[in-house]
Amino acid sequence: MTIQVNVGDAKARLSELLSKIEAGETVIIARGNEPIAELKLLQSDRRAALDAIDRLKRRRTERRKQSRLPPLTVDDLIDMKNEGRA
Repeated sequence: MTIQVNVGDAKARLSELLSKIEAGETVIIARGNEPIAELKLLQSDRRAALDAIDRLKRRRTERRKQSRLPPLTVDDLIDMKNEGRA
């Protein structure tokens, strides 16, 4: 769910809004009716990344059992992440 508040309300209710963000809500801060910022939980992005890494490890483990590939290392994950970046 998304909540929109104006700048003054955000300043006055910051603790309350942070609790709502921790509960999974997104807060849009607006000046007048124009949205200027979005506040959301950072943990969710980290959790998604950790879940993706776990899936990669499981997939690699399954494939390794079938073809005797070496174990997946942290360096392998970093290389995969950076692949194609300039």
